[in-house]
Amino acid sequence: MRRPFAAAIVVALGTGLLAASCGGSSDGVAAGGTTASSTASASEPTIEQLYRAAGEDVAAVPGTSDNAVGSNRISFLIVDKQSKLIERPTARVWVATGLKQVPFAETTARLEPIGVPGGESAGADGIYVATVTAPSAGTYWYLAQPVGGRKIQALGNMVVRAHTAAPGVGDRAIVSKTPTLASTGGDLSALTTSRTADRALYSTSVAQALAAHEPFVVAFATPQYCQSRTCGPVVDVVSSVRKRPASKGVRFIHVEIYKDNDPAKGVNQWVSQWRLPTEPFTFVVDRKGVIRARLEGAFSAGELERAVAKVR
Repeated sequence: MRRPFAAAIVVALGTGLLAASCGGSSDGVAAGGTTASSTASASEPTIEQLYRAAGEDVAAVPGTSDNAVGSNRISFLIVDKQSKLIERPTARVWVATGLKQVPFAETTARLEPIGVPGGESAGADGIYVATVTAPSAGTYWYLAQPVGGRKIQALGNMVVRAHTAAPGVGDRAIVSKTPTLASTGGDLSALTTSRTADRALYSTSVAQALAAHEPFVVAFATPQYCQSRTCGPVVDVVSSVRKRPASKGVRFIHVEIYKDNDPAKGVNQWVSQWRLPTEPFTFVVDRKGVIRARLEGAFSAGELERAVAKVR
């Protein structure tokens, strides 16, 4: 499976320029909705001019890439030239249709904590998340400037297509007979590469949840073989939200990525059925079988909990 996130980290640290994007997703729970800028004129700075202003210029390391026309949840890391993560509570974000274009929108990215105590480790404590609305297909550029401390600005881009590769918000969930403890004869090792496996995540399949007309969360992820800096804890985050009282009545499902949990064999049939261009991907589905939120890449327990609250 394609691993753009890890590659982008190397590019960002080595050149300070954004060369690749890693995933993208659309949902209604991301922080910082885009607002259109007003009274744009030739005297206002372009994205490139903002990037070249006083302060340290670096690249935004993307955590999402599957973007479509409309609202997109984007995530990214900011790493300085000394390879240190910049993790401040918020960052201002400007969006434009080109490097030499004046931003048409401004929004706020919030640092979302990732991982849970005792779970898989991540190379970062948090990841910036923002919502960017793209009016048409094309390549968009954004500049992120963390608020507070020494000035630093990170440049990133997002490729927007007419439709996402993976199912989007409003699409129907794909009926998939994903593996369960029953289908594997109770063999938990065949179902997950997690070191702290939660058996409840393997008690039902996507097809069974749809047939029962119950809301559910399905996470496609591989804790052991995840190669990005932040995706390892995703299944632990899903498990932690499952255990919260507010999640009662919602089923939670984890599906691994590779055939027989072996990367050498390629992705499994369920990843192909859901047309996932990257991993991890997590979907929140209502009792009618409609996807109400999708989270590509890493996310916080708070993001998922807010999405679950909308389908209970």
